[in-house]
Amino acid sequence: MEYIIDYKEIIEQAPEEEPARQYYFMDRVRELVEIKKQEGYKAHCMVEVMGCQMSAKDGEKLLGILEKCGYTATEDDWDADIVLFTTCTVRENANQKLYGRVGRLKHQYEKRDGMIIGITGCMMQEKDEVEGICKHYPYVKLVFGTHNVYKLAELLYKSLVTGKRTVEVIDDTKMIVEDLPSDRKFRFKGSVNISYGCNNFCTYCIVPYVRGREKSRNATDILRECEKLIADGCLEIMLLGQNVNSYGNDIPGSTTFPELLKAVAELPGLKRLRYMTSNPKDFSDELIEVMRTHPIIERHIHLPLQSGSSAILKRMNRHYTKDSYLELVRKIRTALPEATLTTDIIVGFPGETEEDFQDTIEVVKECKYDAAYTFIYSKRTGTPAAKFEDQVPEDVVKERFDRLLKVVQDSSAENETRDLGKVMEVLVEDENKNQEGYVTGRLSNSVLVHFPGDKSLIGTMQMVKLTESKGFYYFGEISSLHEQ
Repeated sequence: MEYIIDYKEIIEQAPEEEPARQYYFMDRVRELVEIKKQEGYKAHCMVEVMGCQMSAKDGEKLLGILEKCGYTATEDDWDADIVLFTTCTVRENANQKLYGRVGRLKHQYEKRDGMIIGITGCMMQEKDEVEGICKHYPYVKLVFGTHNVYKLAELLYKSLVTGKRTVEVIDDTKMIVEDLPSDRKFRFKGSVNISYGCNNFCTYCIVPYVRGREKSRNATDILRECEKLIADGCLEIMLLGQNVNSYGNDIPGSTTFPELLKAVAELPGLKRLRYMTSNPKDFSDELIEVMRTHPIIERHIHLPLQSGSSAILKRMNRHYTKDSYLELVRKIRTALPEATLTTDIIVGFPGETEEDFQDTIEVVKECKYDAAYTFIYSKRTGTPAAKFEDQVPEDVVKERFDRLLKVVQDSSAENETRDLGKVMEVLVEDENKNQEGYVTGRLSNSVLVHFPGDKSLIGTMQMVKLTESKGFYYFGEISSLHEQ
């Protein structure tokens, strides 16, 4: 069936301001979908998230927009009329994963009339990748980047009406468009973007090139969104940004991150407040004090180290030293002794000597991290570090990596039973998939707890006695003295 649509007229009638423009196109897409349903069109959609919490948040928006357009979510891509991928490109192997997933859908596309496969996210901000997708995957019909995720409805409408591939990738924008539909995975917790992009330009990292320069949202808008989430039943909110600590630096006279964190923490009805990601160079005494005086704020701090060598940190363009990092950790430990501390570490960065590596080992031993996400350095095309000539031999890197893992494991083992025997508050998140009759939740310090219970407990706060330590998680039981 052909649709007689004056596409030019539809475009001319669309509002110019956002997000009203996108709601207009959601209505237009829904009209098309209702017509297609009369022909047997299922209008099923799937959004597959690859990457970080920012990508996950984008995925919630994409799914919410599609549902507003009249689609119904499915977890089976073979049942989907639209499959969207929101991509990661921090490491080049993430790109290969996408190619495999898209290649797998070719046969389905050929058999499913009108199917749309789309790709968005960080990977689509790389010109070579977009050109490669367009050349080698002709059945990918929708391509857009990180700066216009909000335009899904408009781009989808164009694709549906014209039947042609729609590609729209912009280098950067100062525009921030919020107040769009969103389908949260959990009704009892949600996330709120407080900023977009990054100004740090660490020499190994592609993020500033694909997410753009840092843009902070208005604090009033952030608080309003948090209030809406709480009214909708959210007990826990996570504030998101590539570097939350530098929130407001791009706006003269703006609210600072500690001020924003305090304001959100004091909103009535909120039970738990998290944030990510932090950069040590911007982690202030004021932030530590706000956390200390507001128990609602998570007792977990992820503080990426990357390297314990001041020389390597300078090469990485991290803007802190070994000594300043250790001083920060000491302040945190003094003010928040109950908090868990986790980190990221890169082994084998170009120019890393054995002495540099030993500096990293020393920091790990002193900080006694609860967990460390350790990575072997790999070249990331498009970053300054990829052009550094003094790459560390692979066998040397592997040997150092193994040594680091042992030190991390030994250090974290000292913390494993820290809370054993205590009664602590747990936000119940799901049924335990591996043990029937148990549910799973998290402490404020982000540690997992499994204890007897049924799905009626999901989305509630429970006081649980921690009865057994299993390293990175606990078993427990609801405390009869604190039962809710």
